[in-house]
Amino acid sequence: MQRVTATILTIGDELLIGQVIDTNGAWLGQVLNSIGVWVSRRVLIGDNETDILQALDEASASSDIIIITGGLGPTKDDLTKGILNEYFGGKLVLHEPSLEIIKGIFEKSNRPMLPVNIQQAEVPDVCTVLLNSRGTAPGMQFERAGKLFFSLPGVPYEMKGLTEQYVLKAIQTKFSLGEVSHRTMTTMGLGESFVAERIADIEDHLPGNIKLAYLPGHQAVRLRLTEVLQSGDSSLIDTYFHQIKERLSEIVVTDQDISLPELIAALLIKFNKRVTTAESCTGGYLAAGLTALSGASAYIHGSVVSYDNAVKENLLKVPASVLKTEGAVSEPVVIQMAKQVRILMHADYSIAVSGILGPTGGTEDKPVGTVWIAVASEREVVTKLCHFRYDRLHNREATTLQALNLLRKLIEAENPLPEFPG
Repeated sequence: MQRVTATILTIGDELLIGQVIDTNGAWLGQVLNSIGVWVSRRVLIGDNETDILQALDEASASSDIIIITGGLGPTKDDLTKGILNEYFGGKLVLHEPSLEIIKGIFEKSNRPMLPVNIQQAEVPDVCTVLLNSRGTAPGMQFERAGKLFFSLPGVPYEMKGLTEQYVLKAIQTKFSLGEVSHRTMTTMGLGESFVAERIADIEDHLPGNIKLAYLPGHQAVRLRLTEVLQSGDSSLIDTYFHQIKERLSEIVVTDQDISLPELIAALLIKFNKRVTTAESCTGGYLAAGLTALSGASAYIHGSVVSYDNAVKENLLKVPASVLKTEGAVSEPVVIQMAKQVRILMHADYSIAVSGILGPTGGTEDKPVGTVWIAVASEREVVTKLCHFRYDRLHNREATTLQALNLLRKLIEAENPLPEFPG
């Protein structure tokens, strides 16, 4: 087995100025890692020929695989194809199968084709063409000195399609990658450094082919073990994973590589329960996360965005006197919100949140970042006061994670919970 490395080159001025976020590089890094390719560098490059050529030279000197995304469109600022044609010493030729795909796309949308659209079907004669059924720019594969080069469209939907259909298979055919396994758990309640200190002795004794990665977020820390096996080796990843899980048992949220909304959905479906939300400061963000999953109608039928106090008072029956004396951001208010919305929506569980996410609205007693959360069932209401220190968007995200985790604990406390399959 050989250690195979990759460099991802993402091209476009819009990426450098922050107008577009490089989601392609992040996705490629994940899928390459999943098959045993180690991404050594991700490089953002503007639409500049000199910079692109320099990046190609540097990448090919240090990596076995170079993946380029972007710059294959029909406009004058799309330089990638011409530069690669020059770099590999080819000449552009019309690729008829790609032209047929382009024609079909324009016919389907009832739009006329321009000469520049036809030119997108031109490719260097020294490349292997990767047919792009999802768009008008074909992908390209080159090889030099045992290194693989891939040029893919910058449109994420098209890039992903070509990667899954062609790129991963070509890499696995060319290189001996071994067997790669991942195990991931999510923790909440301790910061990254405290988690690392708690399991330092286990990490120190990991075999050389097992690596531990810390993936911290604003409220959670994910831990990922990665094992690379050569032929005939025995797997030890589960042994070390369970050691870490046992050591961190009181803060482990899930031992699967899933999000909190996915975990909540799985629990609700498992126990045939429904949830609802009453949201003030999050403005429907909680419900949006739960309903973003396929099959959400099985566990959530509705929610209430009670941003204004009048909605809290009239729909969720929060007494005006409580709103006046305690304020909207208070424990009695979220308790009533949680109780009433659960009844209103005929749900088994409910979440209520009210807070000050910022950047304005804070007071000396209730500064920005103050959030009250309540979760309720027929038998119990549990509350939590949080003080977050982020900007508005990150405070909203932190509130959502804390609320879902509080709900998870209540569901697990009230229902027998067998271990998730390893």
